[in-house]
Amino acid sequence: MKLGFIIPNYPDEKRVALLPAHVNDFENDIVIEHNFGLNLNIKDYEYEKVGCKIATRAEIFSDCPAIFSIKCIQEVDYKNIRPNQMIIGWTHPNGSGKGFMESQFNLKNLTIVDLDNIHPQVYYKDKIKLIDWIKPNFIKDNSFIAGYSSVLHALLSFGMIPDHSTNIAVLGCGNVSQGAFCAVSKFNNNVRMFYRKTMDEFIEERESFDIIINGIEVDKTGLHILSLEQQKGLKKNCLIIDAAANAGKAIEGTVFSNLNNPIYNREDVYYYVVSNAPSIFYKQASLKISESFSKNVYKRDINIFKELVE
Repeated sequence: MKLGFIIPNYPDEKRVALLPAHVNDFENDIVIEHNFGLNLNIKDYEYEKVGCKIATRAEIFSDCPAIFSIKCIQEVDYKNIRPNQMIIGWTHPNGSGKGFMESQFNLKNLTIVDLDNIHPQVYYKDKIKLIDWIKPNFIKDNSFIAGYSSVLHALLSFGMIPDHSTNIAVLGCGNVSQGAFCAVSKFNNNVRMFYRKTMDEFIEERESFDIIINGIEVDKTGLHILSLEQQKGLKKNCLIIDAAANAGKAIEGTVFSNLNNPIYNREDVYYYVVSNAPSIFYKQASLKISESFSKNVYKRDINIFKELVE
């Protein structure tokens, strides 16, 4: 099948999801948008040398049954999506891609392949199937970078260098939380990690923290880690960094921010909820993404995703 790669038009997204070095024995015909690798100074001819075809964005939408976009396709391209196409990437159907799903999914009978790090799934009509041959944590390095970059960017944007007097809580123990801990612990050792089993202890002590970093993703509505009421008890000028970018779910009432305006204030609490923070370190992230996705996604005939839900 023809798999077309488009340059993501998600705000401030710089990651390049496929590098020529990883194109090897793919079962799909790869079509690359002109200047796809520009952020990494990869020229079109470098993709052509490994067997890829270069095309315009319009040609890719017109000719390729499957489209890869690392982040959810934005509204400006909705008109280009054809009925029955397959859309692959971090589509986040229940998060930042919810509007896309509501607008395009059923209308155009799309097959959506969401490459979530823990639960990669295929969506088609009323079916949702787990991609069981992709192991959980297959792209853990990008998740680690998400935690790391969120912390550094949030501190820089907030104008703060933590020191020994700064009380910091990190929620969770997964890849995102580990990356966050790695970054913030470089400033001081006054960092406490809380897990799902010790979350009651965190809630009791929440007013003592200057910085709260969340690395937990909450799937079910209403199971917030911090409710709106509980947030009222936080220290004035507390900074909440939602490194998991789980807007409105983990921390009730939060909304997405972006790399240009990453922090907002609500009732004397500051919030950072950027969904593509790894794009700050796009060179390292691109390498890890291309390597893992090539092995687990691009290499196999992507018809297998369609077969999963038929």
